[in-house]
Amino acid sequence: MKKLSLLFLILLFTSVSLSAQGLEGINLTDAVTGKVINIQSQVKGKGLVLIFHSLACPFAKLYESRLIALRSKYQSQGFTFILVNPEVSGNEEDKTTLRTYIDQSDINMPYLIDENQVLSKFYKITKIPEVLLITPGGNGNTISYRGAIDNNPQAETAVSAKYLDRAMDSLLKGEAPSPGQARAVGCNLRTY
Repeated sequence: MKKLSLLFLILLFTSVSLSAQGLEGINLTDAVTGKVINIQSQVKGKGLVLIFHSLACPFAKLYESRLIALRSKYQSQGFTFILVNPEVSGNEEDKTTLRTYIDQSDINMPYLIDENQVLSKFYKITKIPEVLLITPGGNGNTISYRGAIDNNPQAETAVSAKYLDRAMDSLLKGEAPSPGQARAVGCNLRTY
């Protein structure tokens, strides 16, 4: 039984590592600047934090202050933060709405439009918000953490496990994050 479990873990980590390697061809438009950003080019430093987000999801709104705190704490330590919205189109009205949100919320990070859900489908994202922490390495990129930001989306004061914080702290210490995954809780991603 132990050998079977070990084989499953090896296959799981291999597939996670390989899945992060196909980012070269994924380019999304930043609603804030209008620039097209290649996702692979953003995997640098200590890692890339992709936060799948939607203005239509009340859970995403509940995380606003926590996202600001995370960016403030970890951006200067080598992590890049990007919001990704898979539920809007690239039309000017949607871009304006997202720009206004960034300006008014003080989140202050790129807000990419995943118009055809290319990135969301690539990573099989099912919830909003859901987080991926992608780290660069000699053998390609690795998803070091995937899932929930913490264990209480509804009440910040009741959070007892800060999964994303813990994952980034582990990477800063040169350790593998544990847990490497936590079930994301929030709105179901509307697929097209």
